[in-house]
Amino acid sequence: MCLLRLLRSRAKGRRNRSHKRYGPSLRTNCMRRGLALASLALVVLLAGCGGSLPEPVDGGTATPAWTGDPDNPYREQTLTVALADEVGTDRDYAPLVQEALDYWEQRSAEYAGYPIEYELRANATDPDVRVRFVETIDSCGHDGTQLTAGCAPYVTDGPVDRPANVRIETGYDNASTVLLLQHELGHTLGLSHDDEPRDVMSAQAKLYTLPQPDATERALPWASPDLTYAVDYDGVAPSERDATRRQVEAALGYIAAGADGTVPENVTFTRVADPERANVTVRFADSDPCSEGGGSCGSLRGLDPDGDDALETYSQLSITVVGLDTEARGWHVGYWTARGFGLRGEELPAPLRSSDPDVRRSEWWR
Repeated sequence: MCLLRLLRSRAKGRRNRSHKRYGPSLRTNCMRRGLALASLALVVLLAGCGGSLPEPVDGGTATPAWTGDPDNPYREQTLTVALADEVGTDRDYAPLVQEALDYWEQRSAEYAGYPIEYELRANATDPDVRVRFVETIDSCGHDGTQLTAGCAPYVTDGPVDRPANVRIETGYDNASTVLLLQHELGHTLGLSHDDEPRDVMSAQAKLYTLPQPDATERALPWASPDLTYAVDYDGVAPSERDATRRQVEAALGYIAAGADGTVPENVTFTRVADPERANVTVRFADSDPCSEGGGSCGSLRGLDPDGDDALETYSQLSITVVGLDTEARGWHVGYWTARGFGLRGEELPAPLRSSDPDVRRSEWWR
């Protein structure tokens, strides 16, 4: 069997910066979810070999000897292809399958070593190849620990057990779906990951999903409402740490309580010691990485599975606070945490929209 394992990789997306001295500024680091095709090609040893199919044993008419290309394990010039949408998405997959079939009709002689033609008959009952669009692929010759987007037999010899079943996960955009189809059909032609064309058969490539709502459009832009946070107080004078800690906890408590109806009320924050394990990190520093002078800045990381250069979900929010009065630190932590829930401008709760220094230094969370 041949499988496609999806490996998560990180790639920087667009970064936007806006600086406001003595105020917050935003940096967005878009971590694109590159779904890489990385698979194992396991050869299925099918019974039989040679240039002809077995003859019938019931006295029927003998199957004519194959006179075509001896490298063709199917012993047929034209293969019938059926397709099935087993998820019931009502998506028209036929043009995507046809595009992939056309690709190999034009290139099979060059890369597979023999010419092939296809006839797409979606509802064929006895096809040579059946393309099945499925919700998930739980097993494809591996232990199930990899995320699998496609699966097909690796056909190198005949007679071929028909139909050759090609499974493709639904949910990817048209270009990625065609690439998956081309890749898996390539395996049914005997091509491995070491073979040309590398842009199709390579073990790594990026896949993108169908369009998804951006993080700023979601009530909960995180994978879970149960978030972890870590705070680095090294940049805070020892005499100010208790007060600063109360400010941070009050700000996060305000967000967890729903932030006046702007944040889902099931959000929780649990403190962890290791910043690498935290969804939200807060750091108090001597210098501002975003602008000159005192203020704060935030950096959001997340996933962009549909490749539109906008994060669909957040995975990490980093907040840096520099040179502010102790009484104002909680406001800046609250502001950036609210931004971490997709709130912008008038969407922010009233206290976190305020530019009044007195409000920012008050117990605004009450």
